Amino acid sequence: MTSSAPSRVPETGRVPTVRAALASPRLLRTEVLAGLVVALALIPEAIAFSIIAGVDPEVGLFASFTMAVTTAILGGRPAMISAATGAVALVVAPVMREHGYDHLIATVILGGLIQVALAFAGVARLMRFIPRSVMVGFVNSLAILVLMAQVPHLIGVPGLVYPMVAAGVAIIVLLPRLTRAIPSPLVAITVLTAVAVTMSLGVPTVGDEGELPSSLPSLFTPDVPLSLETLRIIGPYALAMALVGLMESLLTAKLVDDITDTHSNKTRESWAQGVANVVTGLFGGMGGCAVVGQTMVNVKVSGARTRLSTFLAGVFLLVLVVGLGDVVATIPMAALVAVMIMVSVAAFDWHSITPATLRRLPPSETFVMVVTVAVVVATGNLAIGVIAGVLVASVMFVRRVAHFTEVVDVAHPDPDTRVYKVRGELFFASSNDLVYQFDYAGDPPNIVIDLSESHVWDASSVAALDAIETKYAAKGKTVRIEGLNEASLERHRRLAGHLDAGD
Repeated sequence: MTSSAPSRVPETGRVPTVRAALASPRLLRTEVLAGLVVALALIPEAIAFSIIAGVDPEVGLFASFTMAVTTAILGGRPAMISAATGAVALVVAPVMREHGYDHLIATVILGGLIQVALAFAGVARLMRFIPRSVMVGFVNSLAILVLMAQVPHLIGVPGLVYPMVAAGVAIIVLLPRLTRAIPSPLVAITVLTAVAVTMSLGVPTVGDEGELPSSLPSLFTPDVPLSLETLRIIGPYALAMALVGLMESLLTAKLVDDITDTHSNKTRESWAQGVANVVTGLFGGMGGCAVVGQTMVNVKVSGARTRLSTFLAGVFLLVLVVGLGDVVATIPMAALVAVMIMVSVAAFDWHSITPATLRRLPPSETFVMVVTVAVVVATGNLAIGVIAGVLVASVMFVRRVAHFTEVVDVAHPDPDTRVYKVRGELFFASSNDLVYQFDYAGDPPNIVIDLSESHVWDASSVAALDAIETKYAAKGKTVRIEGLNEASLERHRRLAGHLDAGD
């Protein structure tokens, strides 16, 4: 798929501005056409997510419009697409099912406010704790989910669907070898729609996915009591929506950073997502977050790089579904399936599964990636998979670091003295075995424990040192701990003797 990803913008590490795009006809054309392609790709997914949430199609479509436009205006990650998503739909669906539409909208608004609060609390900084192996698993599982989402459109359909999908894939792959003036996905959608309409082919269309709205979105105030009972009902769902939405958005922003070799402000992205959800709720939308598949269409397939494409994706979506709904309804689903199949191929990190890469990587890194992918595919939720991957990576890291600690008998200055040197990091996982590394009965009266090549990280380590001193004291022997660095010494002074060291 690399051949179909136009390199229209030099990757210099700087994000092109909207002003630069407006001043350059070439960049402007790229951004405009990318926005149109994304808008077309958003329509069936927004309808599908509306069905998941149990609301009318217009609720998901309007959410996609307000999310895209608001994040573009507020300055989210350039070229990243935010809209209604399956992850958010799954979280808020129980509210709609059990309490109705008004409580759903209240949940979306509260979820947005929580996201804004989390942004200013510094939640974006948690991105540094996501290992590369989890990011690779996130990308690969995304590609698999995008591909799996196309399967229902390929089962139990007329036979003509399959050659149309194949033709769409061929256009997307081959056209960039001739010209990159127009995004190949847009050409594929246009050509297949023209063929389906002129030849009256009986294939599934966008119109078959659900009824498109006929009017513009309007302000909506949820009719729910302002009470603690309402907060009790919607609070847990709003918090879950906020966390899932931020995680998926920040991971997608990091993915776009890597693809474009540019940097984005994750804190700004976080509060932009929150405000966008508040606006979406006030217009009766179901909420959302970054849409990874459509972001890949925008960035990797169409070559967009600025917020202009994101803004236009939302505007085009509204124009298409409200003003040109009859035309959009005729687009064959086969065309959009072809686009999303190639998005899946482009998004997958094929290098990560080559034999050469697998031989070089530590088995633990590969295992973390596989766990992330497996959990995402099993649950259909990117956030859950990422959390599982981070937990597994953390456990394996702790287990590996714990084995780096050793106790060595380094000197016997005199018959009554023995010096031990502790090497490695002392924390809860490594310090548990520290107590058993000394010869309490056979050692001379004076023991020196040299920690100059170690570091005391937590109370568990101080408790372990206390336990060592207690065991030697029971044998009538004294212990002197030396070599502590400044941070370790401060922690040891503050906690030593005040913890239950055991016996």
